[in-house]
Formats: sequence, C-alpha cells, structure tokens
Amino acid sequence: MDRVSNLEWRGLLQECTDRETVSKLGASDSFYVGYDPTAPSLQLGNLVPMIASLHLARSGLRCIQLFGGATGAIGDPSGKRQERQLLDRDAIVKNVTNHKRIASAIFERAGVSAEFVDNLDWTKDMSVIDFLRDVGKYFTVNYMLAKETVKTRLEGDGLSFTEFSYMLLQSMDFLHLRTSKECKLQIGGSDQWGNITAGLELIRKKGVTDAHALSIPLLLDSQGRKFGKSAEGAIWLDPTATSPYRFHQYWLNVEDADAIRYLKIFTFLSQEEIKSLEDATQQHPEKREAQKRLADSVCTLVHGEQATADAKRSAEVLFGGSLSGLSEDQLVEIFRDVPSSSVTRAHLKDSKVVDLFVESGLAKSKGEARRLVQNGGAYLNNERVTDVEALAGPAGGDQTKLAVLRSGKKSYHLIKITE
Repeated sequence: MDRVSNLEWRGLLQECTDRETVSKLGASDSFYVGYDPTAPSLQLGNLVPMIASLHLARSGLRCIQLFGGATGAIGDPSGKRQERQLLDRDAIVKNVTNHKRIASAIFERAGVSAEFVDNLDWTKDMSVIDFLRDVGKYFTVNYMLAKETVKTRLEGDGLSFTEFSYMLLQSMDFLHLRTSKECKLQIGGSDQWGNITAGLELIRKKGVTDAHALSIPLLLDSQGRKFGKSAEGAIWLDPTATSPYRFHQYWLNVEDADAIRYLKIFTFLSQEEIKSLEDATQQHPEKREAQKRLADSVCTLVHGEQATADAKRSAEVLFGGSLSGLSEDQLVEIFRDVPSSSVTRAHLKDSKVVDLFVESGLAKSKGEARRLVQNGGAYLNNERVTDVEALAGPAGGDQTKLAVLRSGKKSYHLIKITE
C-alpha cells in the first residue's frame, strides 16, 4: 500500500487534501506535527500522531516534531469550553524539555530519525507590528469566525483575543517550516483541521505552492469514551506519572472490540499478523492474545524492553509470583488498589502470621486464620504459610518496609512497616 492507504487501513486517516500528491512526496520532502506543552508529560492521545509520524517517516519522508514553546504560551482553544490557564515561561520550558525527551526516546526505540524543533525559536524575536503585517494581514475576520472551533466558543463562554490569535501562530509555523525545511505536509488530530487548513491558506496567499494537510480521527473506545483515560485519569507517557506497570495494564484490559483496532493504530504489525491475532481472539477470547501483544508492543515502544519485562513480572505477582527482586516502589504500585495498614517493626517481630491475618481483616478470627493456614490458603510475601505458630518477623527483615498478605488466590492486604 502507499503511505496514505496504509494510514487509512490502520485507522489513522480522516481527511487529506490531496491523497495522490501526498503519496508521491519524496525523500527531500518533510512533514510535521505539533505538540502543545500545557502538561508536564505527553499523554496517550499524543502517541497517536507520533505513531502516524513513524509510519510516514518509514515511508521515506523527513520527520519534524514541533513542540510549542510559543503556541503553548497562548493555549489552543480547540476542543475547550473555557480558556486554558496560561503557563509561565519556566513551566513551558520545563514541559517542552520533558516532551522532547519522551518523544526522542520513542523515535530512537523505533529506529527512526526525526528533527525536533521549538516554534519559540522563530517567534520570540518577531515584533507585534511584524506579526500583524506579515501574518495577520492575510486573514479576514470572516474567515477566522467561520472556523468550527471559533464558532463553538463564541456560542458558549466566548473567546479571548489571545486564543483567537492561536490559529495565526500555528499558520506561521507551517509557513516557516515550508519555506525553510521543505515541509510540504502538516498532520494532526481532526480537532486541528481548522488550524491546519489556515496554515495552507497563509502559504497559498504568500505565493508558496505545494503544501498539504492530513488529519487523524479522534479516537473513542467501543463504549464511546475518549481514548487514553482510565479511572484514575489520563494515561501519561512519562513513567514517573504513569508507571510502566499501569501503562501495560491499561492495554491488557482493553475490550476485545477495541484490541484489534488498537493493534492497527499503535503497532507496526503487518495485516497478516493482525488478522492472525483477530482470529485467535474470536476463537479463544479468554486467552487475550491480542491484548497481550498490544500491551507488550506499545509498552516496549514507549518505555523499553526492560520496563515491559518488569511490568509483566509485576503482574505475575498478583497470581502468586515471587516478590524477590522487586523494589518497594514496584510493590506499592502493584498493590496500590488493595487494602493496606501500617504496623511497627517491633509489633511485626512479635506477631504470629495468624494474628496479622485477623488484624488485616483477611480472617474474621484466629480460628479462621488457623484453618486458612492448615488448608494451604495463607501466604506471606506470596510464600505459603504452613505453620500456625509461625512468626511474621523474619519475613519483614530489618530493612524491609512492606509485607504482603494473601488469602486464597486473590485476596491481598499490604502491610506498611514503620519504625
């Protein structure tokens, strides 16, 4: 397939100004996509245009990833009911730096080269007069008011002049990259179509030819919910904001109805490989083969092979796997959603395991705790307890700050050890 047809098959194409021409762009031509640095980390939604970028780069185009050090100071009104809270310069610089770090690591793992730019570099020294004459002159207010983003906000809480100017700044980016880097294509989410086509308008009026645009559909899951959200909120690409374990679990838990679609969008598997996983899902949905392949592939792309291996090992703990070698941070993350309590180290050393089961609520009485041990259903740190008189102290050690109780296969309780 040509590059546009490949994106279309994968669910990464909504609109394209000229499919044939975009498919024929050559190795000297480049494309770009922009990221808004309003949050400290890129999130899962940002991975969609990044994946599309990787496909386009692998098809032979030069890749530019733009971070909005300038536009981020304004705030994109697209999809927003109210004006964003403006960030100060230090916060924007910090966010852009982190976004670049995350993106560059992903491109490196994918084996694709890219140029990373910041639109503040060509915006910061431009005067207001120059901006109005060189950019604003080429847009009528009528044209801007006709954009869906502007119309929506005017019908609601209104739009500040600051936000109103956003599409002009983004248009200037496209013009700058078109004239300085042979950038003939801008891609972005479907909510950016108005801003992207405004860039085409500016380029045309400046007398520059051969510029095109491509948009990516807004992703929803099979329940109609916005993609990239969990019960705890956004799924971030920074491992300090969303751990690789949680990230991997997010993909493992997607619905069967979404798994194959996400394999097309977020992995580089061939049609044949995806068809094979689709057949496996239909024949044996309980094995969740598609979800496992999806989780491994995306987690490895974003966080690396070791992080994926650690995430899988962490998941095994919930099914009785060994806790050996896992850090306290990993244990806290694994058992974040289970009940927990705190005990002093001295109390732990003097306590029998059966007492801890009663104190934690995993057993209603000492008699029930003893029967749990005798029947082989009591575990401390995923090691079966065989002696009803066993002391808990040795399992806590002198330095360990966590211990894990388990009743049966899935009932856990986390003990936090204090001095």
